[in-house]
Amino acid sequence: MHELAVCQGLMREVDRVARAAGASQVLSVTVRIGPLAGVEPQLIESAYPLACAGTIAAGSELIVERAALRVRCERCGEQSEVLSSHIVCAHCGHWQVQVLSGEELLLARVELTRQCDA
Repeated sequence: MHELAVCQGLMREVDRVARAAGASQVLSVTVRIGPLAGVEPQLIESAYPLACAGTIAAGSELIVERAALRVRCERCGEQSEVLSSHIVCAHCGHWQVQVLSGEELLLARVELTRQCDA
């Protein structure tokens, strides 16, 4: 399951962000996944608890935002949101399109806590 390796990479970045901020705990991690990212969001959700066990993010919540697949038509120039099973211009039906978004797998947000010095 390559999603576990993806989550382990995600945890390395979350750990880097948390340490740079002086965090004592990670409360939540938000990722944005496009339909052409090459990962299954459900498998990411299943692998997440395993990947963050024993890390600063142990017990944190994973929030998955699904990014839309947006394209720009090479013929008419219009932008549209399309389905990954039907990547053609929604305005004119032309098949030559440029993908604008929907391929991303991004760490969008990390919610942290820090302990205050007494």
